[in-house]
Amino acid sequence: MSQTVHTQNAPAAIGPYSQAVISGGLVFTSGQIAINPASQKVEADTIEGQTEQVLKNLSAVLSAAGSSMERVVKTTCFLANMEDFAAFNAIYAQFFPGRPARSCVAVKTLPNHVLVEVEAIAEIAK
Repeated sequence: MSQTVHTQNAPAAIGPYSQAVISGGLVFTSGQIAINPASQKVEADTIEGQTEQVLKNLSAVLSAAGSSMERVVKTTCFLANMEDFAAFNAIYAQFFPGRPARSCVAVKTLPNHVLVEVEAIAEIAK
């Protein structure tokens, strides 16, 4: 049986979905974008600033699910521009020293015209 996750420490879903779902000892997050949960607005305009906000949001969702960034086993990353790959990686590496498996692709457009979106699969702390 699955359980949905919600925290006010990350942006509310902007569609008919939950921030994350727990199932089978894993948490599956929805993609997080660079919305500041306090203002509900995208405040950063650089890939570095947006990546940092995205990963803070992701950390908050994982924490609400009883997990953490250290327990992430897989991420999927979406960039609006693959030219941002190196700058994205520099910030990403600070949040994921354990180097989970990852896919990273460029997409045509992301919600709210942000530069980056990241989703994750993580183990739940036992």
